[in-house]
Amino acid sequence: MTMLTSLDLIRRVPLFSMLTDAQAVTVADGVVKRRFKRGEMIVEQGKKTNALFILLNGRARVVSTDSRGREVILATLQPGDHIGEMSLIDNEPHSATVRAEVQTDVLMLGRAEFARCLPENSSMAYAVMRGLVQRLRHADRKIESLALLDVYGRVARALLEFSVDDGQGGRVIREKISRQDIAKMVGASREMVSRVMKDLEERGHVQTLDNGSILIKDQLHSVG
Repeated sequence: MTMLTSLDLIRRVPLFSMLTDAQAVTVADGVVKRRFKRGEMIVEQGKKTNALFILLNGRARVVSTDSRGREVILATLQPGDHIGEMSLIDNEPHSATVRAEVQTDVLMLGRAEFARCLPENSSMAYAVMRGLVQRLRHADRKIESLALLDVYGRVARALLEFSVDDGQGGRVIREKISRQDIAKMVGASREMVSRVMKDLEERGHVQTLDNGSILIKDQLHSVG
């Protein structure tokens, strides 16, 4: 049986199906094949690998872990799926860990080679890509929140995400946000959110001012 070249493998990956011949050759010249054993991490949540990974065979699981070590499975990856493109586009750490479920072979493409196939950083297309990546990261966090946190934790996370720096080392939500809106975001009833907010205020985690803005206290980070 003839050994497949890197270019042959690239042509079989759906992600690269629209590349020109020149782009495909550039990608093929830059990829490195790597094998991961069962249970081995391909990428790790909170860290950067500066590479795109394309599964050639095997199977991998995408897992998000909270500060207490609780896990939620976000996806299962099959041959042809890719990992790491979000981090390469926005230069942020990986939002989840990807672990090989069985022995898995991947193609690795470095940042420089990946960037050559992207539009210019100043183009609208690149700006749209970055915006989509940020939405995906937010969606991952929301899935993790709904799966792992109780209502207190989900409300606390929503408040923290809405807050901004107050210029004095603290956090504040300047825009008035209704209990109903919070309830829709966290998947709870308005009555439950009202009870949670009242409790958070009584415990000194948040403070609602007369103008409707909400001061966020440091203790809120520990809720959930």
